[in-house]
Amino acid sequence: MHYAEQALLGALLLDAHWLAGIGTLGAKHFSNHTHGALFAAMRSVPAPDPDQHLKDPAWLNTVLDAARPEAPGLTASYLHTLVQVCPWPKHAATYARMIRADHARRTLGAHAERLALAATDATLPNPAATTLAQADALARCLEDFARQFAPHPGSLPRTPLPPEPLRDTGEEALDEEQFLLASATAHPAELTEMRWLLPEDFALSLHGALWQCLTALAHRGDPVDPVTVLWEAQHRGLLNANVAPADLMALVSTPIGSPEYWGEKVVERALLARAHAVATRITAYTDDPANTPHQLITGSRRALADLTALRTRWKYANTLAPPPGPRGSQAPAVARAGPAPRPTAPAAARCGR
Repeated sequence: MHYAEQALLGALLLDAHWLAGIGTLGAKHFSNHTHGALFAAMRSVPAPDPDQHLKDPAWLNTVLDAARPEAPGLTASYLHTLVQVCPWPKHAATYARMIRADHARRTLGAHAERLALAATDATLPNPAATTLAQADALARCLEDFARQFAPHPGSLPRTPLPPEPLRDTGEEALDEEQFLLASATAHPAELTEMRWLLPEDFALSLHGALWQCLTALAHRGDPVDPVTVLWEAQHRGLLNANVAPADLMALVSTPIGSPEYWGEKVVERALLARAHAVATRITAYTDDPANTPHQLITGSRRALADLTALRTRWKYANTLAPPPGPRGSQAPAVARAGPAPRPTAPAAARCGR
């Protein structure tokens, strides 16, 4: 938008009365700091008499003096350059609209970047709360822009979306999922109360499929134990060259803590992963100059809607999850730093990591 900024400033230097017809525009809307400082200076000094302005450049000198404290490198020759490169001063309102649109694009991109940083920062004391606060700030920004830019047909972005970021499949994340599967196998009565957890919340697809096995058994009222889970998994085609029966049974045979506690951990990781994916999608929209402001707004709103449903489930789980504890653990106590001991399982049980 460099040329639109130059054109607008040139139009205003030629005829300051256009300032009254360009709508709400401020220095913050300009991508170039010097341009913003010059525009702010124009707003801060009295407008010149139109007839006198045609004969005397005194107003230009006044504007230059007002802008220089914020833009020391600004020169009189650059003001003359701005005047010369303005195609049509009467198009000033259109140039201003272009500048506001580009500012909206940059602002949404900055919000998406902050959302991605919050969702992936493992050092935060409360990553979910911080991430959701950033999502709320982005939503408020979208509402503000929706009031500024009128909707029009064809409002969906056509930007090819990048692949979703890879889920965290580190040791801690997979341990939490395994503890959940084993504790749910040991306490199947609680499965019916955990409808807020879905298979797609798991980082490892095998774990999500085993969660489906567990919930299916519980829904039918069938007995739940490692053997019946293996039987259900066999019917669902989960056994293959990489997953032997003994490996699968090992995943669900060492319960630690309560299913609700580990389930909340799993859904929180899913929430952060979804927020990161939303930020990636919005960044793709803002990086595509073909998108109009309303396309950016519509596409970003739809992306945030994908986070809202998961947020609702996480919030519900977060109010129910008890603190960690043995809860009738069938595993022997093992010394280990962290929230709970890690059961020993065959290496093949980690397949698909």
